[in-house]
Order: sequence, then structure tokens, then C-alpha cells
Amino acid sequence: MQPSAAERRPQSFDRVLSSMCTEPHPAARRAAERFLASNPGDPATYETIAELEREAVGALAEVTGLADAVGGDGSDVTAHGYLTSGGTESNIQAVRSARERVDAADPAVVAPDSAHFSFHKAASVLDVELRTVPTDADGRADVDAVTAALDADAALIVAVAGSTEYGRVDPIPALADLAVDAGVPLHVDAAWGGFHLPFSGHDWGFAVDGVETVTIDPHKVGRAAVPAGGLLARDPAALDALTVDTPYLETASQASLTGTRSGAGVASAVAATDALWPDGYRAEYERASDLAAWFADELRGRGLGVVDPELPLVAFDLPRATFEAVRERGWRLSRTGAGEARVVVMPHVSRESLSAFLADLDDLR
Repeated sequence: MQPSAAERRPQSFDRVLSSMCTEPHPAARRAAERFLASNPGDPATYETIAELEREAVGALAEVTGLADAVGGDGSDVTAHGYLTSGGTESNIQAVRSARERVDAADPAVVAPDSAHFSFHKAASVLDVELRTVPTDADGRADVDAVTAALDADAALIVAVAGSTEYGRVDPIPALADLAVDAGVPLHVDAAWGGFHLPFSGHDWGFAVDGVETVTIDPHKVGRAAVPAGGLLARDPAALDALTVDTPYLETASQASLTGTRSGAGVASAVAATDALWPDGYRAEYERASDLAAWFADELRGRGLGVVDPELPLVAFDLPRATFEAVRERGWRLSRTGAGEARVVVMPHVSRESLSAFLADLDDLR
């Protein structure tokens, strides 16, 4: 007899190596439970969670370098961002905002072919053209290719700051210069990379002139509970373009894509950032980067081809038979589109777990 839902336990993270989600911080877990029934989609009714969302957006604004995102009384913060269900919603909304503001018959989004598949969803849902352009030899956006794809219909340029397959960061300052010259907004998808990037030395967020919107997910490296994504904008007009009237609610309008949203995600994002920003996130970036470098060296020592890590993500050659065999031993592992195995060094991934993985790899080869 199968155990009931109440009796079941969630899957352990012990052998999860490819997920960009992780165990929530203990404070985030406690906060999520307290606000399970609160709906930030109706802020005039649920005032406490509305205040927490203002705090969450303020924290994300600090992480992403968005100065003065919160006014003195906090009244203008919703015009600069909100807590989404995750990177997919944030990216769809960034495309939607650009589509609403461009004066073009056939709006187009220009993105590197390393962009997340959520942009393909956005193009389909919003009926815009997605122009994917090649990346360079290192898997980053090719600025010349982006330039060649721009025309009068271009509504948005997408840059990736921590690609899901290789952890690559696009040349965002160069793309931002291009965006400013072309008069096209630049959106940075930092869903996974956003909590690593402040400590990595990259120029990537709102400190770069020309970056107009940013996706960043607290429920990834930020260690909030799922779901807790984030969409931030430099200009309130980007969020105003998303606003619809909500006549039957106490609040007259909303900019979010979903109506009812998770108060648990909002509250947990505040709790996690309160606990970890900046020193805890810096320590995690350093730990994960060192561990990724060690793991890459161990793989090279075994004669496997490795893509040099930029952020803490390691892609490496692994024969299909071996890949399937390690999965049969319980390791949760995925492949890139080109076929490499892919390990994301998240907070739950330790040297001990990677050593155990390497031991199984040695046993199988």
C-alpha cells in the first residue's frame, strides 16, 4: 500500500547534482510556513505580505545594483519589481513589457542561443518573433551577431548572466552600449547567477547603464522556498506597461502575470536575504567556486574533457553508458544540449557528495 501524501517525505538532495534549486535556509523555511495562506496578489487585503514584498524587492534591488528602488515611504517599489513564480514568469513578463512599449508591427526579441527556453515560451505565448543568434567559442553572446539581428522591429535584447547549461556570463557592458545606441531595452536573465554575481567581478546588473530589467530568483542560490522569483526594472514604465485593472479586488490594479501568488515565497525571500546578504552569499560563492574548480580538476585528472567553469557549474564529457549507469546509482544528473554531463554546485552539493560521485564514476569506468 502506498503511503499517503501526509506520510511521504520529499526527495533528499544528497545525490541531486544538476538542479538549480536547493534546500531553503532554515529561516526561509520557517517564514514560508507562516505565510502559506497570504496572497500578495491582493496587497490591500493582505497588508503584511505586501509590506514584506516591498522589503523583498528592496533586497533584490540591492543585490542587483538598482539604486533608489525604494522610495522613502516604500510607496513606489511595486513600480520597480515584484516577486514572481520564478525565472520563466519573469522572463515572459520582461518580453511582454517590451512588446507593449515598442512601436513596431511585428515586435522581435534578440537573444543568444544560450538563452533559457522560457524565451521560446514567451515568444509563443506573446506572439513575438524570437531571433536567436550564435554565441562565441566560449558560449557567450556574440555582440556582432546581436548587432546584425537588430532592426526597427527589435523590442528587446536579452543577455544571460549565468547560463543554465554552462554558467556563462555574456559581455553585458558591450551589449548595454549596443542597446543604448540602438534605443532598445536590455534585459538580463540572472535567474541562477544573480546571487553569485555580486562577488564574481562581473559587470552585469543595474550598475551597467543600459540594463533596463533583470530576472533574479531567490529560490535558487538565494535559498528562499519555491516559488520565489524576481523581476526588477530600472524605470517604473516597464512595470506600468504590465498593469491591468482588478475591479473586484481591494487593490485597483496589478502588474503580475499570475493573480494569486505565494506569500510563502515572498516571506521566505525576505528571511533568506536578511540572514545571508551579503556575507553569507559571498561565503557561498567562494565555497562553490573553489569546489567547482576542484571537481573540474578531478575530472580532468581522469582524462575527461571539461568546460572551464566561470560560475560554479561544471560541464564535462561523459559517455552515455556511464551517464546512465551513474543515474542508476541514484545520482540526479542532466545533460547540456551538446551532450555534456552537467553538475551545478548548489549549497547542498558538498565535497563529500562529489567525492562519492567520483568514486562511483571510477567504479564504473
